[in-house]
Amino acid sequence: MSVPTPHNHANVGDIAKTVLMPGDPLRAKYIAETYLTNPVCFNTVRNMLGYTGEYQGKRISIMGSGMGIPSMGIYSYELYHFYEVESIIRIGSAGGIADGVALRDLVLAMGACTDSNYGSQFRLPGTFAPTADFSLLEKAVQAARKMGVPHHVGSVISSDLFYGDYADSLTDWKKMGVLAVEMESAGLYMNAARAGKKALAMFTVSDLPLTGEGLSADDRQMTFTQMMEVALEIAE
Repeated sequence: MSVPTPHNHANVGDIAKTVLMPGDPLRAKYIAETYLTNPVCFNTVRNMLGYTGEYQGKRISIMGSGMGIPSMGIYSYELYHFYEVESIIRIGSAGGIADGVALRDLVLAMGACTDSNYGSQFRLPGTFAPTADFSLLEKAVQAARKMGVPHHVGSVISSDLFYGDYADSLTDWKKMGVLAVEMESAGLYMNAARAGKKALAMFTVSDLPLTGEGLSADDRQMTFTQMMEVALEIAE
């Protein structure tokens, strides 16, 4: 398949080897304009904005992924296979479900459980366990410690459901030690594994769905800054 793809009109070389991926394309725009030197927009197709610039001498790209594994699956696949991207770092929000996971904390997804059928395409004779790249995970832990950011490392649940019909599903995942719920990481980790590339997902805890607590819009903006800075610090 040639580029531009149906979803990305960048040319090969326009995108850096490391891409930070928030779900919201407007957050990608905010990060690029706030942190990158001379950011250049390389994609506007479907308003899934992408930018490339420099951060402390490192060439970095930032692009939205959209919501859910299907959307993340498309964009991460194209970045890995058509644009020579080596590492994708997902930066998003998540709902904390484990005891001790508080609002504003950082969650680093060592593993990503899922209720999605995305992995069936690989026709494996068993269940695949999607995991992060350890080198990126280790750097993120070190950066969070250095910056004094409260953080947790463990499994998340990448769910296809935002409005689920089974009310106790998160309680069931909590029983298995899952830290938080989100919607994209398992697909990203599977695509990275299949492509032989690197991936890491990190999240700011924006709400606690089992208790009903959540951050205001202003609080989200202030707290998400810490996650952005950890991701920028570890970008290769």
